[in-house]
Amino acid sequence: MTADAHEAAVARLREAYAAWPPGTPVRLAKHTSNLFRFRNATPSAGPQTGLDVSAFGHVLRVDPARRTAWVGGMTTYEDLCEATLRHRLMPLVVPQLKTITLGGAISGLGVESTSLRNGMPHESMTELEILAGDGRVVRATAGNEHADLFRGFPNSYGTLGYTLSVTIELEPVQPFVHLRHFRFETPEACMNAVARIAAEGSFRGHRADFLDGTAFAPDELYLTVGAFSDVAPWRSDYTGQQIYYTSIRSANEDFLTIRDYLWRWDTDWFWCSRPFGVQKPLVRRLWPRRYRRSDVYRKLVALDRRYGLTDTMTARRQHPPREMVVQDVEIPVEHGADFLRFFAANVGMSPVWMCPLRLRGERAWPLWPMRPGEVYVNFGFWGTVSLPAGRTDGYFNRLVEDEVAKLDGHKSLYSTSFYAEDEFYRRYNGEEYWALKHAYDGGGRLLSLYEKCVSGR
Repeated sequence: MTADAHEAAVARLREAYAAWPPGTPVRLAKHTSNLFRFRNATPSAGPQTGLDVSAFGHVLRVDPARRTAWVGGMTTYEDLCEATLRHRLMPLVVPQLKTITLGGAISGLGVESTSLRNGMPHESMTELEILAGDGRVVRATAGNEHADLFRGFPNSYGTLGYTLSVTIELEPVQPFVHLRHFRFETPEACMNAVARIAAEGSFRGHRADFLDGTAFAPDELYLTVGAFSDVAPWRSDYTGQQIYYTSIRSANEDFLTIRDYLWRWDTDWFWCSRPFGVQKPLVRRLWPRRYRRSDVYRKLVALDRRYGLTDTMTARRQHPPREMVVQDVEIPVEHGADFLRFFAANVGMSPVWMCPLRLRGERAWPLWPMRPGEVYVNFGFWGTVSLPAGRTDGYFNRLVEDEVAKLDGHKSLYSTSFYAEDEFYRRYNGEEYWALKHAYDGGGRLLSLYEKCVSGR
């Protein structure tokens, strides 16, 4: 898309937004989503009821000399990386699922295995173009008159405005990634290794350009340390019959192309393709490769939640009801072992993804309470758990929320939350949020952060 076509699309969107019926919640017409808030889903709901933002799903410019990209806010990381890898460049942080959009990763946050080096996706942005809730189109940078919005937009989840375009920094890549999987037999040993890698940038002589981990049990945890490489004695392929996360337990060393490494988790949605049978060899051979993608599985989950298929089958079989526990939480590394032991004892879901991170610089981001210089570990867990007798939906999620608070952590808001409103705004800087809300959406055309992320409107 040319700059002129982009400006024309901005003008059309402003007109459509101005014509949106007063008092009606504004929604975007999107065919994919990585959110897990299904509580109000109905068969009649659909993308046709929202604003058409399809014009903002394009890479506008890649500048190899400056190592920057100007990108439409609805552009998926799959498309963005296709454009940048042609120049042997990539975004500083590439969230692990192909259909996450750049605007979504900024307004809803994201992490991946470069996050210990490069922080979070929003830390590489240099300019934001936003359709604010009051209908203005503003360009926000760290140093202009909209610097408050620039700092406060991450973790606002589209409640202050919508991302139209972003300029981000890029970094050079090499053709391959050399992986080594290190096993640990206690959570304490694993978290100590994370702290060591954060301090030294390597582990047992292997450079840590990338770092994430997988906890299969309290006595079986792995850190996967990746280094850029110009050579690869062999190349593994986890888009076919082989499954990436199972390889972690069976191979000490691996090589992937940079493209396959970036999307290593997407083929099986980490391990969440299991309920669909896709990891069974016969089903896998019959399931078309083009449908082995996170967005396909997510649509199947959405259909199941919309029509209550699994809940109906569970009730007919007289099995205990199950609670969906889909969360990412960030815990200071010194408390990471405590969280892993709590989770194994009280929730029991496995595997658990581990992604170390720290802010890239000294700047704090008001709506996401991370402290500069401190190392955190993101723990991701996604699935369902049988409810104990007498317990109702939300039991396990509330347990997690309480433990995260005790351990001085915080949780991502893409999934269900159960905080009371006053507690929610204490945790996510309600004072600064409401100042931004009044400045950029004084008429309240967009939902508030609590309405969007907790009360489920």
